[in-house]
Amino acid sequence: MIAVFVNMGTVFFGSLIGIIFREKIKKEFTDAAFSAIALITLVIGVSGAIKTKDVICLIICTVLGTLLGTVIKIDSGIEHAGNFVKSKLFGKKGNGNFAEGFVSACILFCVGSMTIMGSFESGINGNHDIIFAKSALDFVSSMVYGAAMGIGVTFSVFFILIFQGGLTLLASFISPFLSDTVIVEMSAVGGTILMGLGLNMLGATKEKIKIADMLPSIFLPVAYFAVKNVIFG
Repeated sequence: MIAVFVNMGTVFFGSLIGIIFREKIKKEFTDAAFSAIALITLVIGVSGAIKTKDVICLIICTVLGTLLGTVIKIDSGIEHAGNFVKSKLFGKKGNGNFAEGFVSACILFCVGSMTIMGSFESGINGNHDIIFAKSALDFVSSMVYGAAMGIGVTFSVFFILIFQGGLTLLASFISPFLSDTVIVEMSAVGGTILMGLGLNMLGATKEKIKIADMLPSIFLPVAYFAVKNVIFG
């Protein structure tokens, strides 16, 4: 779990640096940096998604996982959690984009191939190199995010603890089912979700995609290949 706490620390301090200095940075520079991060997020998502070796798995898992997330309203739940924290800390009118920053940061820092593969490497083999590299990247991203979206980004560290920490702990229990093929497809699904986040950040869709509702999709390749092996051997 040490890698998770390191990642939390980089996001926490990176976002605070961005928040502290955002008043001294012209908005045009903040917006430009935010757009750059959005494009990088999109590129990382595409690079992860195209690694799929089983397009049918990608389609089925992404669609079914999104439907499941929509039914249990994950996106709304995370947003409500953000609004709850905001209301307790700042009142109902303070820090208006808290929830947006919180939700976006949760997805940015917790979804993608580095999170999935890094958490599994950390949990199964005790190798933290991927998460440490991710932490360095997240430090830069959190500074830009913090400057653009405020304190909600800082509070995403709790989601990192729950989601990434959960993956790390879960890895040792489900390692018998985690073949290289399964991990690749989980990363491909995560890449697809990151693409959606990148599009949201760029404002490229008429309505924002409810990215958090897609989170169950990441875990479905485990079930997909288990069923596939039973049917086809």
